[in-house]
This record gives sequence, structure tokens and C-alpha cells, in this order.
Amino acid sequence: MKVKVDGDTGGSTPPATEKVTVAVAVKSSEGRGSQRAVKWAVEKLLPKAHRFVFIHIMPTITTIPTPSGEYIPVDGLEANVVKLYTADKRAKCEEIFIPFKILCKRKNVETLVLEGNNPATVLLKYVNDSGIKSIVLGSFSPSYFARKLKGSSVPSIILKHAPDCCDVYVVSSNKLMTNSLNPLLAAEGDLRTINKQQSSASSASAESVFHNRSSSLAASHLSFPEFVNGNSSNYVSPQHRNLEDMTTGPEAVKGCHSSTYSEQLDIQDEVDRLRLELQDSLAMYNQACEDLTHARNKVQLFSSQYLEESEKVNAAKKREENLRKIAAEEKEKHMEAEKEVEIARKLLSKEVYERQIAELNALQQSVEKKKIVDALLSSDGRYRRFTREEIEVATDYFSESKMIGEGAYGKVYKGDLDHTPVAIKVLHSDASEKKEEFLKEVEVLSQLHHPHIVLLIGACPDKGCLVYEYMENGNLEEYILERNSKPFPWFCRFRILFEVACALAFLHNSKPEPIIHRDMKPGNILLDKNFVSKIGDVGLAKIMSDVVPESITEYRNSVLAGTLGYMDPEYQRTGTLRPKSDLYAFGIIILQLLAARRPNGLIMKFENAINCNSLVDILDNSVPDWPLIEAEELARMALKCCKLRCRDRPDLETEVLPLLKRLAEFAEMHTNVEKNLIQAPTPYLCPILQEVMEDPHIAADGFTYEHRAIKLWLDRYSISPVTKQRLQHKMVTPNHTLRLAIEEWRSHSTSLG
Repeated sequence: MKVKVDGDTGGSTPPATEKVTVAVAVKSSEGRGSQRAVKWAVEKLLPKAHRFVFIHIMPTITTIPTPSGEYIPVDGLEANVVKLYTADKRAKCEEIFIPFKILCKRKNVETLVLEGNNPATVLLKYVNDSGIKSIVLGSFSPSYFARKLKGSSVPSIILKHAPDCCDVYVVSSNKLMTNSLNPLLAAEGDLRTINKQQSSASSASAESVFHNRSSSLAASHLSFPEFVNGNSSNYVSPQHRNLEDMTTGPEAVKGCHSSTYSEQLDIQDEVDRLRLELQDSLAMYNQACEDLTHARNKVQLFSSQYLEESEKVNAAKKREENLRKIAAEEKEKHMEAEKEVEIARKLLSKEVYERQIAELNALQQSVEKKKIVDALLSSDGRYRRFTREEIEVATDYFSESKMIGEGAYGKVYKGDLDHTPVAIKVLHSDASEKKEEFLKEVEVLSQLHHPHIVLLIGACPDKGCLVYEYMENGNLEEYILERNSKPFPWFCRFRILFEVACALAFLHNSKPEPIIHRDMKPGNILLDKNFVSKIGDVGLAKIMSDVVPESITEYRNSVLAGTLGYMDPEYQRTGTLRPKSDLYAFGIIILQLLAARRPNGLIMKFENAINCNSLVDILDNSVPDWPLIEAEELARMALKCCKLRCRDRPDLETEVLPLLKRLAEFAEMHTNVEKNLIQAPTPYLCPILQEVMEDPHIAADGFTYEHRAIKLWLDRYSISPVTKQRLQHKMVTPNHTLRLAIEEWRSHSTSLG
């Protein structure tokens, strides 16, 4: 392998027309060696290169770091994870080429990232496989050749093992090493200077032969060779070759310049020795500077780490002091809490002792009271007395499958007594305070006999049970709120309201004193198999012996009883109970039957709907054929019953019952019409009344209505009862054709009947 120095004249430059591929190996974008090599290659080789490639060697990826700082071998990871990490590393390596591409000022410069742990081996393999003609490497140290090329560095290995067809250029700060016999860097000016030296070699003195960097020797234009591989015996300098030519040529036959040639050889050896020593000294100095810089950086790093650790230690000490203070405060609080716990324990022991004494006294009183109650019940002849065994057999020993409801005081079971279905209410075994309520219900129901009040069949004082007649269709609340699957038409609702009002009037007119239910709500209105309604759960009923007149407001310190939402506001405010307290709850029940909603806010909703003539929007939409005129009358009466003061509410017998009786008769008539005229053609029915029309009239919406119905509708509303669109006018026209058809159909139906 031949080694050449920048400026050598051994050989001629390659032809300009030859296409060569140039590869530049770079280590990093900030390294001065890589920058120097790229600048040199761009200046010397790029203009004549057909293909110009930047190469970077990336170490082989064998492990992947984790967020905790550990490294995991790639063999233990999934292939896609390793692939993503490798692609990320390659992308970062591609960023190294960016500043070098800017130096090239050409868009067709190629970049290549190779992978391997031995850069020299990878580069040599790529050179052999790709047919690279020229490869350029950089060196940071100016004395690279004297200090590094003897070892196993990358440039040294490339120079030794590169193929002969590839030119290798190693660029230092002030020198160039190459293995090419025809280096591209030989300039014309250098060749002229060397030729001039050869012609004047015989007359030059020893002091003017070489040029030293320190200017201690005289300046000279002679160029001296670099020792590339440390073996100077195999290398012949250009000057040496020129001198040999001079001695063997025709001009040196006589040997007149033999002495000058010997002196030049001695001087050159001395210069070479001094140059090597100077380069070694410079290399050692640069290495010492690098080591010093590295040590200074380490010291700074250790100092910053020490400061950080000191700050952490100080912060930890402060936290420890704060925690100690907090621990001391918590200890004091704990001691105080222990003292408070000890005091509370003593008070608790005292309270437990007093409670035990009170419980013993209460138990004794309860036993005595039970004896009196049992004696009273056993001697009461107003109801049938059942035994405990009869109740247990009827309820299948109080099986869960027999339970049909549960109240505040106990459970309700369905059973059979004397082959008759009954409802059995059982008092809780631990609800001894409900005993008075139980006795009250027995006392009240044993005196009441009305078709719309649940019938008390008997009782079992031993078990605390009440036996009622069984109501097959449950309670009214199930049909209002839970939307039972059974149909619940409007005429059935009108009839139920009239029945409940009759039962209330019976209670309020009881002799010798009126009875007030106090807990009127849909859940306490029961329905039998024919949907006949009956009032139940009169356990809270109260016999009034001193009814306060409505004109007097009297405040009483009494325990309120009833259900919120249905409780009389005046009763809540003053504690005074009157018969019209039940009327308030009855008004709420009317509104619920119309709207099928919960009682909260119903009063305000109906007031707004009536004021805005939009009652149809609040009525239960599960009923398609509401008689709107009658429904509005019922709603207005309900709002009167819900007045805040008792004196403002209507009288049940003189005002409420007459209206409900008329509506019940209207509902009964509608039921009969449906039964008798079930086959009537649809056009003969009034869309408002759902009855066969007697005086049909056509409205502005094109539909025919009963004259009295559409007249009342138009007095209140401006929209169509059918389409719900605004009417253009309120004029109606008699429909004589339809009237004749209806009369003919009636006569035909009568003759068939």
C-alpha cells in the first residue's frame, strides 16, 4: 500500500471524465474532525464526484432503556418495540447530516446510517460491497499521524486494509494522509514550488532547507513527508527520488554534486527527527489539554451534583423538623383525645345504667298495659276474634309469598278465612308503640259500615292482627303513578272520585262526633274486582269532640300525623285539625287523577294551565278522549279544595258532592252509550264528547262536532280540538247532511233492537 502526503507529486490526477463515488465518514455534527473532513471533501472531491455519500456508523442495538434507568435485552422484547426504538435511533442519527448537507449546497447528496459495533469493519465491508472509489475520514488531533496511526484506530485500519481501487483520505487540522498514488489535492502552485526546489538543491545551504513552525529556522519552500505507518525505511521522499534521478541522469554523470546530496540527506534526517519530536510534544500537550478539560468538566459536574445533594439534604432536614413538630402536636392531641374518651366512657357507663333502669320500668309498664289491652280486646264484641293459629294457617305461617304490602307499623298478607279471601295486617313484634294505633283502628273500624269504606272482618289481639276484606285491584296509586297495564278511562276516574267523596261525607257526619281520616292519599284508596273504591287505613283517624270553627284560627301543640304532599297547610302551621283538612288531600287526589303525576307542584301547574287555556297539555295523555269541559270543571273544584285556609275551601256536601254526582252520572251515561252504540260509525261521534252527535256543526278546521261541545270549546280556546292548530275563525256551520244520516242510523238501530 502506497502512502502519500498532501502536496505529493507522485502521479497525475484522474481524468475529469471518470465517474467516481465519494464517501465521507462522519462521527457527529459538532466534531471538528468530521467538519474538517466534510469541508475538505466538498472543496476537493465534490466537483468531480458522480455520487457523494455521507456515512455514519450507529452502534448495534442490543438493549433498550426503561423509564427507571434499567436496560432490557432486545431478545426479551417484542419485535415491533425493537423496530420502533431502532427507527427512532436512526432518525436521530439522520439529524447529524443536516449541517453537512448545508455545506454541500447540492440536493443530490446521499446519506447512509450503518449499524455495527466496529466502525472500521463496517466501513471496509461497505467499501468492498459498494465499489466506493474514494473515502474521506477526519481527525481531531493535529498530530494524529505521529500519535494514533500506530494503534488500532479507525483511520489506521482503513488505510491498512482498504482495497487498492479505493483512495483513502484522512484529514487532520493541518495535514492530509492518503494511500492514493494519484491524490486529487496536488495543486499547480505546489508542483511549481517543488520543481523550483529541485533545480536549486545544489546551491541551497543547510539552514535554508526546512521550515520550522516557531520561525527559529530560515523559511523554506521544501515540503517534508509525514510518517504514516511508523516505518520510514520503506518510504522514499519526493526530494529523495529527484536527487537519485539527478545522480543517474545525463546531467550527473561526473558526480559533481555528490557531496551536496549527502548533506541534504543528513539535514533531512535531522529535520524528520525534530519534526517527529515536535509532533509528539504537541500530541502530548493536546492530550494533556483534553484530559484537563475533561477533568474540569467532571469537577463541575461533581460540584453541581454536590450542590443538588446538599439542597436535598437540607430540604430533608427541614421536612424532618416539620414532621417532628407535627408529631409532637398530634401526640398532644392524642393525649387530649384519650382524656376525652375516658370522660365519655364514664358518662356512657352512667347513661347505660340509667337506660337499663328506664327499660326495666318501661317493660314493666308495657306488660301491665298489654294485660289491660288484651283484656279489653277479648271482651269487645263488635268484631270477630281470631286465634293465633287461625292467622298462621291463613298466612301460611307468614310466608313471604303471601305478603302483598308493608306499612310503617307492619306487613300485610293475603289469606283465606272461612273460604273467604282476606287481607291480614300484622303489627311488628317490636312496634309496641304502635299498639295505640292498632287499638284506634279497631275502635274506629268496628263502628263504621259504609259501602265505600274497607270492611273490618275481625282481629287477633294475641298477634296484633287486623283482618279486612280483600281488595283484588290494589290501590289507586298503582294506576296513577306506576301506570298499571290495565286501562283506566276517565269515566272510571270520575266515578271513583264521587265514591270517595261519599265516604268522606259519611266520616265527617258520623255521630255523635265527626271522624277525620288525616291520611287521605291514593295509596289508601283501595279497588275491588269491579273497580269499586273503598277508603282504608284509618289507623290515623281521629274522632273530633271539639271541632274548632273555621272562622277562628287556633294554635295547638299537637303531634302532626299524615303524609307530606297531602297534609293540610293550615294543620301543619297551627296544629288545628278540621274536617276540611281531609278536603285538601281530596283536592290533591283529584288533580293526580287528572294529570297522573306526583303531588309536588301540581296546584301551580293546574293554575297556570287553566289561566293559559292549555289544560289539555297537562291531562294524562294515556286517556285519548278526555271530556275537556267536564275535566276543567273538576280541576277548578279541586283547586278550590286546595286553598291554604280552611275557610276558603268549598263545603263537601253542598258544593263538592253535587258536582261530583253530576260528573258521575255523565260518566255513567257515557258508559251506557258506549255499550249501546258500540257499532256506531266513527264519523257520527263527536271528537270532543265521543258520543253520537244530535246537532252536528262544522268548525274552521273542517271537522264536525256536537254544537254545544264546540261552542264551549271555542269560548275557551282558539285551537282545533283535533289538530291542535290555531283556528282561522270561530264560526261554525250546521252539517245537515250528517244530521240526516245520524237520524236514519238511529231509526235503523231502534228497529233492529
